[in-house]
Amino acid sequence: MIHLKSPYYPFYKANHNAFKITMYQFIGILLIFFSFSATSATQSQIESIQQAAQNYILDTIEWPAGGTLEAKSANIDSRVFATDCPTALLTSSSSTNSASSNITVMVECVDDDWRMYVPVRLTKTGPQVTLINPMNKGQIIAQSDITVTMVDLQRIRRQGFSSVNAVTGAKAKKNLRVGNVIRQNDICVVCRNETVTIKAIKSGMTITTKGTALSDGSHGEQIRVKNIKSNRIIEANVSGIAEVSVVF
Repeated sequence: MIHLKSPYYPFYKANHNAFKITMYQFIGILLIFFSFSATSATQSQIESIQQAAQNYILDTIEWPAGGTLEAKSANIDSRVFATDCPTALLTSSSSTNSASSNITVMVECVDDDWRMYVPVRLTKTGPQVTLINPMNKGQIIAQSDITVTMVDLQRIRRQGFSSVNAVTGAKAKKNLRVGNVIRQNDICVVCRNETVTIKAIKSGMTITTKGTALSDGSHGEQIRVKNIKSNRIIEANVSGIAEVSVVF
């Protein structure tokens, strides 16, 4: 028997092989797609992971006195692997520094053997004494010059004051503008070379005398004070406007 090849056979064969290759590529893409879809996290799973990380921060980090603490998880790529964990997600972090603006939280599903690291941004607000009138260097701060406002504590590099009583009567160490948060290094509650009251406290008894401050000081700071009567120099803690205390 004689078989005659069609003159179109080479063209047919080439196209047939190309079609087979294209089909295999298509099938491969479908397998990858369905494999990806089967292992990718759903939106509900991502939200659960983010919420777990946020709750960890809100439950672990110390809240500012009289203020608020907000936690916002970073976006999570939907291509990550996750499951509907049959038990509660576990959370932990190597750092719980309340001064940080970002903390990474590990979220883990022990039963399904997966874990994820989620960055969480912290926003802390708290009451701080701010100026409503401009102050010049050396000027005494009156209660009418200040107010208490809620501010973002992450933006304050140095400690301020949350009570107007802690600032009223203090002296400005430099020019201060309206709206400024008053920080401890902006004022002196006890000022150098000024006369102060020394309170000596022992066994519930208090004796007062006068002295001269040898340095500036804010609430709680320890400074050197010279007793005017005895000329003795002592270390005392600033306890109020133009007042220091020593406990024996």
